[in-house]
Amino acid sequence: MSRVGKQAVAIPQGVEVAIKPETISVKGALGAMELAQSALVKVESADGKLSFSPVDESREANAMSGTIRQLVNNMVNGVSKGFEKKLTLIGVGYKAAASGNKLNLAVGFSHPVNIEMPAGITVATPTPTEVVIKGADRQRVGQIASEVRAVRPPEPYKGKGIRYADEKVVIKETKKK
Repeated sequence: MSRVGKQAVAIPQGVEVAIKPETISVKGALGAMELAQSALVKVESADGKLSFSPVDESREANAMSGTIRQLVNNMVNGVSKGFEKKLTLIGVGYKAAASGNKLNLAVGFSHPVNIEMPAGITVATPTPTEVVIKGADRQRVGQIASEVRAVRPPEPYKGKGIRYADEKVVIKETKKK
């Protein structure tokens, strides 16, 4: 059995989990999320914990038990605590401004770049060179952060661009004569 799938998911206070034959629903302070139920995984709730086990001994069922367990764990953490990604803008004149559900970036192009945030995702700019993206859905937060970074990824010679706050960019040496 999957090592990840063997671990139970603890349900914190204020989070409700409903297991239906076709979906798993999680509700909490930061929102509600649903996940399609897999026929290869049996989900059980007991003593404030969720356990996941494969229906049979097949390799697919074993892998899917760990996958479903981690997706449900991310949903439980998302609706209770939430997820966030921090991005840093490096470069002269590079700045970001959040207004409502839009992010305005000035990153060296002849025009400003406006990115619309989907429902459930919030964006903040504590300083003009920092962007914080928050939300309950881990996948969507990571996807939006990746799309913002893709506007101007860090270049390898000076390191200018948009990078994750914990990202290390290896600077290349310039060509010598």
